[in-house]
Amino acid sequence: MTTEGLFPTQSLEPISPMDSVRDGNSGYEQTPNERYAAINLSNFYKLPQIQKLPKSIRRDIEVVGHVLPFKSNRYVIDNLIDWNRVPDDSMFQLTFPQKGMLDAQNYEKIDKLLEEDAPKNLLDSAIDEIRRSLNPHPAGQMEYNVPTLHGRPLPGMQHKYRETVLFFPSQGQTCHAYCTFCFRWPQFVGMEDKKFAMRESRLLREYVESKPEISDILFTGGDPMIMKTRILANYFAPLLEPGAAPGIRTIRIGTKALAYWPQRFVSDPDADELLDLFRSVIKTGKHLALMAHFSHPVELEPPIVRDAIARLRHIGVQIRTQTPLLRHINNDPDILATMWRRQAQLGCIPYYLFVERDTGAHRYFELPLESAWETFRTAYSKVSGIARTVRGPSMSATPGKVQIVGVSDAGSERVFVLRFLQARNPDWVGRPFFAKYDPNALWLNDLRPAFNEKNFFYESELQDFLSSPGSSFDSQEV
Repeated sequence: MTTEGLFPTQSLEPISPMDSVRDGNSGYEQTPNERYAAINLSNFYKLPQIQKLPKSIRRDIEVVGHVLPFKSNRYVIDNLIDWNRVPDDSMFQLTFPQKGMLDAQNYEKIDKLLEEDAPKNLLDSAIDEIRRSLNPHPAGQMEYNVPTLHGRPLPGMQHKYRETVLFFPSQGQTCHAYCTFCFRWPQFVGMEDKKFAMRESRLLREYVESKPEISDILFTGGDPMIMKTRILANYFAPLLEPGAAPGIRTIRIGTKALAYWPQRFVSDPDADELLDLFRSVIKTGKHLALMAHFSHPVELEPPIVRDAIARLRHIGVQIRTQTPLLRHINNDPDILATMWRRQAQLGCIPYYLFVERDTGAHRYFELPLESAWETFRTAYSKVSGIARTVRGPSMSATPGKVQIVGVSDAGSERVFVLRFLQARNPDWVGRPFFAKYDPNALWLNDLRPAFNEKNFFYESELQDFLSSPGSSFDSQEV
């Protein structure tokens, strides 16, 4: 099966010089039989583009890449990065470790150990200590989101919101390339006690069948699209059997593959088989949604991305897009507006703009909440209604997804106006609440209630839940 003749090449809106097609590449072109190959710490220095960089930049990649995940591939390197603009190029910042992603003390510690060729056990110990100081699992994921079945924890699942359960297939716990901001970075660095993964999809089926309120399953990771189609089909199979999981209306797949390896949907050996699998899901009457991660309009430029999107839409897959707002990468209203317009033009639905989570290298990327809101508001004002489906800026915090609605004056007090887009207790959703204005606030934990209130309206109930998970809301125990 090919798309030739079915989908005319789409002419996208003119792009600015900063967003122009990468002109520092090596003339790379997609070939039908191209196979994926990873670029990582063991081989990145062999790349011609890397060899041209100053030694200091190569050293930064090596040092930081020992602590935080680093993996790329030739498609990203040759199509998405403008090597004439490195190190400032947004896609280089998004995919290659940068010195500022570690604080100076930790950087110097690892740099010194590498320079001294320290014993592996000493290096590993120092790396592990740094990793555990970086809040590897924010928002209580390990403590409060793991459901149980017959008294047994299901460590490859999360169930935070009533209608949606997350499933982490064990063979999908890597990606075609790693984002430097990734809030799930512990999945990729060998921190086994901090990893979500599960092989047994029949436990997923049994769990969702015991919870009729669950309507959506999100396959996530890592990236489920890293798996071969036959393996993904094995995870889907229990959910697609006649009469199985009758309450499930939507299967979602969280993926960065459209940006980092669109060949997965077009020219990989089992690409057609993958689309056939998606058709089989849709034929059961379930809605199939690809939750696609795009962080910069450059990721939408290569023709193969548009081909991949067209193929998916042609068979009935819905594509929703999301990204965090990131300093050094996309904290510019014009960049965001361009990206959302292109996504809408290609038939994708802009969905979420997140605040960078308080984990990993977040200090390198984060912005004050007021700045995040102003950037979002300005970008939102630049697009037509068809792209104003995007919601944000949203913090995925312990109580739920909290949107910054705006900054306003209420009487004599300046306040942040907030609301839940999702919450541990569905009754909290949509209720406005107010926090004291703080120009330096970076996360929900930095905010305090306005109007001399002692607590935010949800805090007492949340504390009851955190002290005894499942006691306040619909129990996660079966």
